[in-house]
Amino acid sequence: MRTYTWKSHLGLVATYAILLLMVAATVFPVLWIIGSSLNPGTSLFSSQMIPDKTTLEHYRWLLTDPDSQYLTWYWNTLKISLINASVSVLLTAGTAYAFSRYQFVGRKYGLMTFLILQMFPPTMAMVAYYVLLNMVNLLDTHLGLILIYAGTQIPFNTWLVKGYFDTLPRGLDEAARLDGAGHHTIFFRIMLPLAKPIIAVVALFNFIMPMADFLLPQIVLTSPDQQTLAVGLFGFINEKFGQNFTRFAAGSVLIALPIAAFFLMLQRYFVSGLSAGASKG
Repeated sequence: MRTYTWKSHLGLVATYAILLLMVAATVFPVLWIIGSSLNPGTSLFSSQMIPDKTTLEHYRWLLTDPDSQYLTWYWNTLKISLINASVSVLLTAGTAYAFSRYQFVGRKYGLMTFLILQMFPPTMAMVAYYVLLNMVNLLDTHLGLILIYAGTQIPFNTWLVKGYFDTLPRGLDEAARLDGAGHHTIFFRIMLPLAKPIIAVVALFNFIMPMADFLLPQIVLTSPDQQTLAVGLFGFINEKFGQNFTRFAAGSVLIALPIAAFFLMLQRYFVSGLSAGASKG
């Protein structure tokens, strides 16, 4: 029978204290932003987290007032996020499958190049992105922004998905080839279904990125009708709109809704070990 000493109790208390501190540090800013979005006026400063006199006026203004342009930015961001997630999944899944399952000239150096590219921050290439998009007439377009997002994520996502593909038994490929399956059949009907957990992770990461990114859309998208939520909401706290921090808070709260919905939709795929025992028999 296990006996508990004062050291084990102290360790347990310290563990729970750290967990509670982390939860408080995570939840407190969220509750504060929600409370600020319900606060009358334009200031974020309040003596209470949830104000006594709450109002939904800021949400009404964002969703109904034509001057806000919030719904336009919302649609732009959703469109870019969904397309970016879909394109990134297809590109990186195919690239990772090729590096995981095939031997070809330049394979080793290709993987090393992908690894080296991750050492440089994306901000180093901002000027190059601007010049390149301007040369091909894709500046101030959503297509140009999507191409940059999808292209720059290939190195990291390829290493991520390749590592998962490497854990899948090669006996599955060989058995499928013996049954007459081709490369496309093996990839789409065997490998991708088994790789749903890592595919879901890649899709989620690439869906969230355009939602939170500010710098790249600020440089690429110059027209107000083309802007994303991060860029548009910044206007609520600069000279153009004045210091409307409460409207900014309300808009920030609404951004979390599609992210939470997308996460809940993919949550059932965030399970590892789906291929366990697949080659037994």
